Amino acid sequence: MADLNHELADFLRRARAARDPQTTGLPADGRVRRVAGLRREEVAMLAGVSTDYYTRLEQGRRIVPSPQVLDAIAGALDLDATGRTHLRNLVGAARTTRPRARAVQRVRPGLYQLLDTLDSQPALVLGRRTDVLAANRLARALFTDFDRMPPRERNYARWMLLSQEARDLFVDWEQQARNAVETLRFYTGNAPDDPEAQKLVGELSLASPEFRQWWSEHHVHQRTFGAKRLHHPVVGELTVDYESLTFPGDPEQTLFVYTTAPDSPSRQALNLLASWSQSPSPTH
Repeated sequence: MADLNHELADFLRRARAARDPQTTGLPADGRVRRVAGLRREEVAMLAGVSTDYYTRLEQGRRIVPSPQVLDAIAGALDLDATGRTHLRNLVGAARTTRPRARAVQRVRPGLYQLLDTLDSQPALVLGRRTDVLAANRLARALFTDFDRMPPRERNYARWMLLSQEARDLFVDWEQQARNAVETLRFYTGNAPDDPEAQKLVGELSLASPEFRQWWSEHHVHQRTFGAKRLHHPVVGELTVDYESLTFPGDPEQTLFVYTTAPDSPSRQALNLLASWSQSPSPTH
C-alpha cells in the first residue's frame, strides 16, 4: 500500500506544481510564491475539500477518495483525460499491489491474418508494457525487425531508449522516446502488481539517463493517433500517421496502423520501401 500511495502522492505533487495559478480564477492574496504552481490549500479550495484532507492525500496517507472527490481534484489540477484516468488507476490499484504472474500474451491467428492483409500499410500489435507482440512485413522494414530480437527484448520502449537504430531513425527521437516513457508510466499506474513491468523499469533506469529523467517527471501519455517523422536508411525522409485500435475482447492488445498522405513524397517513399522489403533477403 505504501509504494502505491507514494506513486499517487508524487503524481499529485507534480500536477500541482505544473498548474498555473493565474488560470484558476482564484483571487491574489499578496503572498510571494516561492515555488511553482498552486499551494495545497488552493487545490483544496478549488476541489471543495478541506486542506487537511488534500494534504493527507498528497502525503500518501492510507485514504481512498470517492470518485466525486477524485473528479473534483482532477478538475482543480486541470488534468487532461489521460491524467484523470491515471489518477483513478493509481487510487484503484491501491487495493491490489501484491506482484502476481500474468499469462503470456499471444496474438490470435485471425489477427496475424489481418496484419498480413495490410500489405501496403505498416502495422504492429503492442501489448502490456509496450511489448511488441506482432508486426507485419512492412512494419519490420519501416522500424526494425522485432522478430529477430530475443523475446525479452521485443519491447517498443526498450528499443526506443536503448537502441542507436531508433535514435537514428526518428527525426524527433526525443519526443517519441518521451512518449514511450510516458506510455509505460501510464501502464504501470494501472498495473503496479506486474513484476515484468517493474523489471523493465529497473533495467531502463539503470541504462538510460533520459529514461530516469522523464520517469521522475511522472507525466503520462496514452497513444491514440499521431504522426512520426523518420529518416529511413533506405528511402530517406518520410512522415507516417498512425491510428490505434483496441480490441473489445482484449483491451491489453492494441493495433497500430501507419499511413501516409495520398500523392505525397512520404507515400512514394513507403511504396518504395514496400518494394524493397519484398526482395529476397533485405538487410536493415
